[in-house]
Amino acid sequence: MKYGFDNDKYLRIQSEHIKERIAQFGNKLYLELGGKLFDDHHASRVLPGFQPDSKLRMLSQLSDSAEIVIVISALDIEKNKVRQDLGITYDMDVLRLRTEFMNRGFLVGSVVITHYNGQKSADNYRQKLERLGIKAYYHYTIEGYPHNVALIDSDEGFGRNDYVETTRPLVIVTAPGPGSGKMAVCLSQLYQENKRGIEAGYAKFETFPVWNLPLKHPVNIAYEAATADLNDVNMIDPFHLEAYNKTAINYNRDIEIFPVLDALFEGIYGNNPYKSPTDMGVNMVGFCISDDEACHEASKQEIIRRYYTALNAMANGAGNDSEVAKIALLFKQAGINSAYRNTTVAAKEKQEQTGHTAAAIELEDGTIITSKSSPLLGCSAALLLNSIKHLAGIDHETKLISQSLIEPIQYTKVNYLQGRNPRLHTDEVLVALSVLSTTDEKCRLALEQLPKLKGCQAHTTVMLSEVDHKIFKKLGIDLTCDPVKK
Repeated sequence: MKYGFDNDKYLRIQSEHIKERIAQFGNKLYLELGGKLFDDHHASRVLPGFQPDSKLRMLSQLSDSAEIVIVISALDIEKNKVRQDLGITYDMDVLRLRTEFMNRGFLVGSVVITHYNGQKSADNYRQKLERLGIKAYYHYTIEGYPHNVALIDSDEGFGRNDYVETTRPLVIVTAPGPGSGKMAVCLSQLYQENKRGIEAGYAKFETFPVWNLPLKHPVNIAYEAATADLNDVNMIDPFHLEAYNKTAINYNRDIEIFPVLDALFEGIYGNNPYKSPTDMGVNMVGFCISDDEACHEASKQEIIRRYYTALNAMANGAGNDSEVAKIALLFKQAGINSAYRNTTVAAKEKQEQTGHTAAAIELEDGTIITSKSSPLLGCSAALLLNSIKHLAGIDHETKLISQSLIEPIQYTKVNYLQGRNPRLHTDEVLVALSVLSTTDEKCRLALEQLPKLKGCQAHTTVMLSEVDHKIFKKLGIDLTCDPVKK
């Protein structure tokens, strides 16, 4: 539970490093942004102390000289691709992102629709954007991209794309998700700017893998676990090793594409300013780790969490064996197994002892609290109650919510709302506790303990409902579940 990351240092040195990169390219830089700009909970889990909105806060220091270009693929518009963590389509997320950025003081210059090949859905979307007063541009599918360098680096390749008009020194290129074509947009703009006699550069801002941590550092292994569905593999950057005789970590896709980028840069500028894919990055995260052991421990927990996420996806018919097998292999690299997670062991033991589905949470001081399901409460709802009672110093046998109050709620759920499960969910328990807190001092004291659950690890022996998942997420509890449906 210890902090292992100096967030203030990160905000300071990362913004300075980006300013230096802008100056390196004649005061015009296209910055491809990988990962999430805000709500980066993976980074905050493996680097305790990293704030989920750190990248946005850092870039806010540069907002007067920055503008944002949002990229979306016409292919994703065509198939109504959904962002799984939010449950909304990519085309809707573009509008959400634009609003979020603008509310934080950023200029959002335009939207680029990539992989365009005459799709009617893309045409309709562009018209929708323009009706909202948003500039929209097409970037076309280029046959043989990215390996057909001769075609790409020509008027029939990048030259065919719409020129995206930008007005500020730093152009941040971001997207709702991977595979959008952000890098191609940046490179196309370099080609277009060069044709107009404007000097501009490119850099990549991606947090993971951390280039100056060892290849098998748990932080980097956790990144592989997080991208197991993409089959990304961390590798030593051979170009960096050859150029500088120094070891740096990158991942397979950037290393594989670098010879192509090298040829494209030479075609545009006559030479490549970068000697390796690692050179292209502006990531200073590795310099801000203040407690390496804390990050080791947090990352190992994240690897196990990703394993259970993959198992749950398979149970829901959405995952695959290869993803689970890859993370199991990463267990060996990290020297762990699922039993390394204390709450996993405690929850399973509780279930064996009681014969009921069970849950466990590890509090900040290392105390393990367990619970089981009952006719009144699900194991997750019982776990929250047991945890906050313990933190408030309330005797375990004390019933904060009486059976006489729970039963009418159950009656409504089953008889009026046609629910199948009469047990109270976590949100229903918290609402009941909130109502009681106006007259019951113990309920009020228990509710005040909820913020102390942030960052705690929890496990259940059954897959929870979407409602319960959301409550745990809002409380900041890192949850895993056995792949067992109720």
